[in-house]
Amino acid sequence: MAGIEAVLFDWAGTVIDFGSRAPVVAMDGVFAAEGVALHEDIIRRFMGKAKREHVIAILSEPYIGARWHEAKGSDWTEADVDRLMVALEPAMQAAATEHSQLIPGAATAVSALRHKGVRIGSTTGYTRTMMAGILPAAAAQGYAPDVTICAGETAQGRPAPLMLWAAMAQLRAWPAGRCIAVDDAPVGIEAGRNAGVWTVGIVASGNGLGLDAAAWAALVGSEQAARLAPVIEAFRAAGADFVIPSVADLAVAIRAIEEAIDAGRLPGGAPTVALSCPGA
Repeated sequence: MAGIEAVLFDWAGTVIDFGSRAPVVAMDGVFAAEGVALHEDIIRRFMGKAKREHVIAILSEPYIGARWHEAKGSDWTEADVDRLMVALEPAMQAAATEHSQLIPGAATAVSALRHKGVRIGSTTGYTRTMMAGILPAAAAQGYAPDVTICAGETAQGRPAPLMLWAAMAQLRAWPAGRCIAVDDAPVGIEAGRNAGVWTVGIVASGNGLGLDAAAWAALVGSEQAARLAPVIEAFRAAGADFVIPSVADLAVAIRAIEEAIDAGRLPGGAPTVALSCPGA
């Protein structure tokens, strides 16, 4: 079988924080302190972007801009973004640390990759400060990637491919067609497509569904399938090569990618395939 050089994981919703809850908690609190109420949907709409870009995207929504003007008496400015980011850094660090539990199966999946000689990288929309509590907490649970590239450490964040390329450069992993990006947000899949790597979307544990592990497990099979259908469709629209419920199912995707490489296929060359997903 073809050898995979590297797998590049996102963090929240992909290997930690089932349901990607931390950004919702932090963003909601910071905006509420400014007198601007947010609905969870607007926070999740831009998940995966670097957090400053995430804040700007939220403020750029017309109805949020109107709420800001009503609360403040003027339109938002870059100075307001600066102030929000000052508050968001510690709020995100606290929320991310609180939600730093590994998603079930993550450590096993990574261990299996290492056994095959695959290098492990990671990228995130969190800044290095926001990751301060996560990195040691994940390591204590058995997950310590060889490289972590954080928001702000490349000239542009997702959907630009620069964070993935930076991780690949540090890992000395090439060609791109033997590397894989695993992400729970379509913008991360777009970054993977732009980087020329294989892409695997995470649909059950990630941002698109937004349920914690207990809430997801409580759904019967038909309910799971119904809830996953629009999430899978969003990943199809982003051009994911494969989608799986969670990182626990990664071995199935790895095998499919190895078979695709052996067959002479390139990343992005075929319609999205849903693997192990209820109703797929």
